[in-house]
Amino acid sequence: MRSSRLAVFAALPVLALGVAACGDDEDESASTTAAPAETQTTEMAASEDIVALASGNDDLSTLVTAVTAADLVETLQGDGPFTVFAPTNEAFEALPAGTLDDLLKPENKEQLTEILTYHVVPDEAMAADLTDGQKLKTVQGEELEVGVADDGTVTINGAEVTTADVDASNGVVHVIDEVLTPPSS
Repeated sequence: MRSSRLAVFAALPVLALGVAACGDDEDESASTTAAPAETQTTEMAASEDIVALASGNDDLSTLVTAVTAADLVETLQGDGPFTVFAPTNEAFEALPAGTLDDLLKPENKEQLTEILTYHVVPDEAMAADLTDGQKLKTVQGEELEVGVADDGTVTINGAEVTTADVDASNGVVHVIDEVLTPPSS
């Protein structure tokens, strides 16, 4: 089943390194709408795709390296929309010693792909559209949980969205402060 998800993902025209609402009726009872008061919102040239946008941001260079190692560049340059929750270089550095180096090895490409696709939702979700307790199904196949604090701070599985709503031509990027790990990993 896992390899079929990967095959389906590989056939997608765009990599989803982020999260967006899937339209499931799960947890529609959530009533708090995100209004990212403390979260920095950035508008960038929406003419750039997700990879070009990330490549132009020094704080996302490790993510770009990982996407390249997983052969997901072409996918992320395809049509969307996608929501990508993009971990910063600092987030990757916070992983246990040696973890990133191991993930970047060719023999660990499948595990790296699982982790990266867990950061992507096959839809576009702006921060203000996210609700507390909302579940977002990822391209990897598992769900992420949205948290929205009273002050408007948005979290994804506990990782804080530090920069929200960065428009790309094929979706939106939200920068996060942690690398998300699928429960199945």
